[in-house]
Amino acid sequence: MSPVRKKKIVAFQGMRGAYSEQACRERLPEMETLPCRTFDEVFAAVERGDAHMGMLPVENSTAGVISDSYDLLKTNRLHIVGEHYQRVRHCLLGMRGGTREAIRVVCSHPQALAQCHQFLQRCGWEKRAVYDTAGAAAELARRGDPTEAAIASELCAGLYGLELLEREIQDNRLNTTRFILIAKEAVHPEAGVPCKTSLLFEARHIPAALYKCLGGFATNGINLTKLEARPIPGQNWTYHFYLDFQGRPDEPRRQLALEELAFYTTSVKILGCYPESPPVPDGEEEGGIASD
Repeated sequence: MSPVRKKKIVAFQGMRGAYSEQACRERLPEMETLPCRTFDEVFAAVERGDAHMGMLPVENSTAGVISDSYDLLKTNRLHIVGEHYQRVRHCLLGMRGGTREAIRVVCSHPQALAQCHQFLQRCGWEKRAVYDTAGAAAELARRGDPTEAAIASELCAGLYGLELLEREIQDNRLNTTRFILIAKEAVHPEAGVPCKTSLLFEARHIPAALYKCLGGFATNGINLTKLEARPIPGQNWTYHFYLDFQGRPDEPRRQLALEELAFYTTSVKILGCYPESPPVPDGEEEGGIASD
């Protein structure tokens, strides 16, 4: 008899039912999920080999950048091996048999409450901020109070035995989060596969340094899809930059751009080259990410 193969594992930050777990299930349905309390624990789980990959939210179309994920990429040796865009569909959850009329208080992560501002304003309920969306659902199930509700993913309704009172209550129906996948080993996409490259650089302290760093990409016709500045810890008013561009770093025009970038920087770190995922098209109702 052949040995039973153990399923691969993908780690995420948050409790069971977090939007990050939903992203794992949609992007990697063949893998088991491993909840972690913090982003640091996601990185540690992959480093130790407890998980084969980690799923990290890096940017939400409504709330903006999720800085913790970017900062940890600088200090860890893991590689970006993929990306995933997921639509955020906030749901109103209550106790089994409960009704909207009985609700007085709604709990969720501050970003989720903000993203459902118009809905909550119409309802007139008290808002209570908690650590994460899935935690709000779990606590609601534990307390069993029919006057309380939670804003969380539809996944949480099944996991915690709650009533799904209303779907898609967010103000922006196109609310989407971009996730990246991290692993110990880099990937090398096959030829012809549309790719994206992510890197980190620190500009030299010279006039127009950032302009010069980016000039090589412009003159070589390379599309940049992301540029994010982050402060360098312990060095006041100095910054490093995260940059994503379309294509592979070993292609001739991109090599020229990277050579020019190196001339105007004190350091450059390639974080990964991986298959590019198209963002969820405007108006499309399928697909889907939110930070917890």
